[in-house]
Amino acid sequence: MLKRVHDVKQGQRRFHPELVRSIEAEVNRLIDAGFIREVVYPTWLSNIVPMRKKNGQIRVCVDFRDLNHGCPKDDFPPPIPELMIDATTGHETLTFVDGSSGYNQIRMNPADEELTAFHTPKGIYCYKVMPFGLKNAGATYQRAMQKIFDDMLHKYVECYVADLVVKSVKRKDHPKDLHAVFERLRLYQLKMNPLKCAFGVTSGKFLGFVVRRHGIEIEQAKIDAIVALAEPRNIHELKSLQACFAAFQDIKSYLMNPHVLATPIQGKPLILYIAAQDQ
Repeated sequence: MLKRVHDVKQGQRRFHPELVRSIEAEVNRLIDAGFIREVVYPTWLSNIVPMRKKNGQIRVCVDFRDLNHGCPKDDFPPPIPELMIDATTGHETLTFVDGSSGYNQIRMNPADEELTAFHTPKGIYCYKVMPFGLKNAGATYQRAMQKIFDDMLHKYVECYVADLVVKSVKRKDHPKDLHAVFERLRLYQLKMNPLKCAFGVTSGKFLGFVVRRHGIEIEQAKIDAIVALAEPRNIHELKSLQACFAAFQDIKSYLMNPHVLATPIQGKPLILYIAAQDQ
């Protein structure tokens, strides 16, 4: 439901002829997938923002800023990433599953479909499924996943929006846990992307960290990015770095040999060291 604001129809943008062909191909793909349909008399109208993906293909995003401004915020609480990462360690076997076009697997309310109308070189279309870019898309998807996996969460499943982890303390239990999750996915007709899944592994990336049975590590790509940062190249960069150059070098040295963050073990002593200073 929208707030009491006037409808907004964004003026159509122009694109390079070569880009138009790529946009039309992506729009045709969305039509064939049943994700969008044509609209004749829209009340709200947004523009597309073509984005080039890593593989070179064009993704048709929609500028929903005006529509989002007119929508009330869904305050459904997201999971706390730190707690989820902690809960994923200490397990012999893990399976990492990623939703295929995650948000698009949730149907729009038919009464709200035409509010997502957008310009294309082929005409005006709207989404029949929940698109990326809507203010409440993340909260809506998380609510759905928590209802679907309600009795499994924090036992042998952790879920952060479209990222799903199946965890088993003992390796022998993993096929049973995985079967239960697949049955639930099949029941609600949720599809996963096999290219982004890892089955029966001992470690993997989750929410920006590498989780293992014995602890949590920083993702190597993030370490490499910091270590590879170049020295200042001009006076502006030099001034911004001059005051903290030594600390920056210490961080680089520290990251060259990152520590493994272990989770507390129930029943074992936990020692907390605290350092304080005057300022």
